[in-house]
Amino acid sequence: MHRKSWRDAVAAYSSPSTLVLLVLGFAAGLPYMLVFSTLSVWLREAGVARETIGFASLIGLAYAFKWVWSPLLDQWRLPLLGKLGRRRSWLVLSQILIAVGLAGMALCDPHTHLTWLIALAVLVAFASATQDIAVDAYRLEIVDDTRQAALAASYMAGYRVAALLATAGALYVAEGLGSTTLLYQHAAWAGTYLLFALLMLPGLLTSLWMKEPAVSMKTQLAAAKYGFSHQIASVLVLIVLLVSVPAMFTQLYNTDFPSLVTGEATLLDLLLEDRAFLRAILYTILTALCLSSMGRRGLAPVLTPVNDFILRYRWQAFLLLGLIATYRMSDTVMGVMANVFYIDQGFTKDQIASVSKLFGLIMTLVGAGAGGLLIVRFGIMPILFIGGAASAATNLLFMALAGMGANLQMLIFTISADNFSSGLATAAFVAYLSSLTNLKFSATQYALLSSIMLLLPRLIGGYSGVLVEKFGYADFFLITALMGVPTLLLILLQWHRQGNRASALPADEPPKQE
Repeated sequence: MHRKSWRDAVAAYSSPSTLVLLVLGFAAGLPYMLVFSTLSVWLREAGVARETIGFASLIGLAYAFKWVWSPLLDQWRLPLLGKLGRRRSWLVLSQILIAVGLAGMALCDPHTHLTWLIALAVLVAFASATQDIAVDAYRLEIVDDTRQAALAASYMAGYRVAALLATAGALYVAEGLGSTTLLYQHAAWAGTYLLFALLMLPGLLTSLWMKEPAVSMKTQLAAAKYGFSHQIASVLVLIVLLVSVPAMFTQLYNTDFPSLVTGEATLLDLLLEDRAFLRAILYTILTALCLSSMGRRGLAPVLTPVNDFILRYRWQAFLLLGLIATYRMSDTVMGVMANVFYIDQGFTKDQIASVSKLFGLIMTLVGAGAGGLLIVRFGIMPILFIGGAASAATNLLFMALAGMGANLQMLIFTISADNFSSGLATAAFVAYLSSLTNLKFSATQYALLSSIMLLLPRLIGGYSGVLVEKFGYADFFLITALMGVPTLLLILLQWHRQGNRASALPADEPPKQE
């Protein structure tokens, strides 16, 4: 890839699209926190049981499975609002739903209308996840690959500021309006959520003001390939498949099937007495129907973007998916235990809040901004490698801190390095994911790839406490640092392959970033 000057790198932040992504990032960060951490504080202050609050956290599944309905945003133009364009119409719809949902939540007292409050929070979560899909697709379509990191840094800045306002800021507002742990006041929380509903207005005005990305004829034809009913059917079939497959294995595990193998029971006994066996049969039938020829035809709108990715990269798709699934593993798995580690080390809550949250936020944004500059100047792959290596290596600083007790200076240095490298890695990774997507299916492919990015680290992160208990903090941080090594090898392999491919091209033909 041809290197650009530092002036070109700085110019990446001077375009109107950078300001647009800053505001859209702010609009995306508000609802995410308001339906998670802030809502849990509200519910607990209102006296809602912990079990209910725990079940309410399942609202977050909307973000984990947003790729399920993302094909709708690629392939269906909204009526009436569709005049704004494919991307802007979905943004406006989702932002209106978020504002209405937050205002509706404000009117619901958990003491008397808890069901309605949770239902509206679900609406806000789905609308917010839809907004995320639309913003990512818009970002992919307005600039080239090298400038994606700059837009990602701008988006991250708006998102993190909004997240801070929607958590600490919302708690300060609710407290200031008169609701405390000892004296709950619904009016205070109602005023807080109404205020944040109004804060969605800048994002809505920006969506109405900004330009719709240019759409090529190929993209228009791809979008018109499937009708709305077929797209809705594909989403429903996919949901049934995602539910039935794990449920089938779970029910098979719970059956008394070994007694059939040993001869202690007959098949008729299982059919008459073992309900888990009957449920396993039901889920097996549902899975078979979804995977039949008729089911696969129904899944076509969802499978087409996946098939496109596999056909474009062929066997290399597995290497790319391996890189994507492991790139953020080191810092994600370590991050699950970070706050627990700070407490166990003896740091006070004030120190943790000041250094880890506020100062850490600043360093993350600085790292993301630096990543945007460096990628324009040197290209994606070098910064992707540096970001991955730094994210893994900074875990060794936590390993050193584990043997130093509550050393505030070391905590500041460690968090500075860790958050800077995290911001740099995130900017590079967003740019790399963006370069892999086909603009005909930008919403679907980016939503799917970003979900894959979080899946494996989140699963392994669930066992982080077990690792700490078994090995201790020092060895745990060493293990998480070593988790970054396979990713670095995959990056080097892809970098080398792209170099060979670029050298095989004619001198007057620039290599295409993959």
